Amino acid sequence: MGDYPIKQVRSPLELTDQIFGPATQHKELRDEVYCQIMKQMTSNSNRISQEYGWQLMWLCCGLFPPSQTLLRHTQRFLESRPREPLSSDCTQRLQGMLRMEPRKLPPHQVEIDAIQQNSTQIFHKVHFPNETEELFEVTTATRIRDLCHSIAKRLMLTSPDGFSLFVKIPERVVSLNDVDYFFDSLRQITDVKKAKKAKEGMPTSMPYLVFFMRKLWFNVSPGRDWEADLIFHYPQELPKYLRGYHSCSKAEMFNLAALLFRVKADTDRSQFVMIPRMLKELVPADQLKAASPEEWKKNIIASYNDQAGMTVDEAKVAFLKILAQWPTFGCAFFEVKQTSESKFPPIIMISISKQGVTLINPKTKDVLATHPFNRIANWSSGSTFFHMTLGNLVKGNTLLCETSLGYKMDDLLTSYINMYLNERKTVLPRNHFFPA
Repeated sequence: MGDYPIKQVRSPLELTDQIFGPATQHKELRDEVYCQIMKQMTSNSNRISQEYGWQLMWLCCGLFPPSQTLLRHTQRFLESRPREPLSSDCTQRLQGMLRMEPRKLPPHQVEIDAIQQNSTQIFHKVHFPNETEELFEVTTATRIRDLCHSIAKRLMLTSPDGFSLFVKIPERVVSLNDVDYFFDSLRQITDVKKAKKAKEGMPTSMPYLVFFMRKLWFNVSPGRDWEADLIFHYPQELPKYLRGYHSCSKAEMFNLAALLFRVKADTDRSQFVMIPRMLKELVPADQLKAASPEEWKKNIIASYNDQAGMTVDEAKVAFLKILAQWPTFGCAFFEVKQTSESKFPPIIMISISKQGVTLINPKTKDVLATHPFNRIANWSSGSTFFHMTLGNLVKGNTLLCETSLGYKMDDLLTSYINMYLNERKTVLPRNHFFPA
């Protein structure tokens, strides 16, 4: 609190970690933290020290409550100081924390920055796939689920179902768990990466971005929710199409390329001459040589003329409506090296969707195998692998894959299977989730 000099200058985050870290992990230490803060503020004539004390009390009341033995004393301490700017807010935070689970980790840097600026309101930036961003108010008790609902309401989406928050850090994008506290989730992800950097002797500052995106593709019907289509579905599906993950006909590609050209050029027909140079933005990467640049141009212009009168937004939704007819619409694709099936090529594409897990030959796009969720017995992942057991644990076959994206596959498969189980619960009796 600034009363005593310290030998080494330490950041506010390091200090709050030292104060609150052990108590978030060990319940028996929580009363001691409250007692020390109140003791330091009692009969303290140093105004700066008092301010630091109230800031610590504000943080503490949002992390965990004191025991029932100390609760009344803590409440009296706060109520007896009504002139203190943070007193009433501390009381409200304490009352709220009595009704909730304690936080699992000490305060995040954003929380510390806010209270150091005497702000009890915290706003966090959330990014969207269409390259827009907005600020949303979060509290120390905001859960991922709460923020998802707030975002869906602000954007006027028909439903928050299937959407999730993600944190993007260098080399990784991690999905956040609905039931976790927002700031606990941020700390857990960035702290692991920081520890790795510190071990490697690198700077430990951890830049991150929070994204809101569709994670589970179920009940997605393009044209039904235009906000979701334009903000999420179109920008999330376009890269998959251009990477060549889908199997489609030449006629479909001409039509889709014309729609994508309209998105870029709108009604500017003078841009026709640029089509050969734009093909990488209009045609799947593996199909660019399926026709000459001039043939692409001629057919794209013909399809464009057939779509006369269409707006840019209508073109985006029309693009989605075509993709929605394909079985691979909304799939997440992972290229892996498999080492367990001799009848499959060494490199395969694994797609995960509401239908289950599909194995695809990436060169021919032929389906090698399809495994619905009720045939998947077990799965595991690590930094370099993803394993999946099919059939049952005793007689099942295990698909062994080498990949750096095992964590993503594991999380997505878990989320889809949880969704599948929740749906089955509503129609099947207990212990009958997986039919033979």
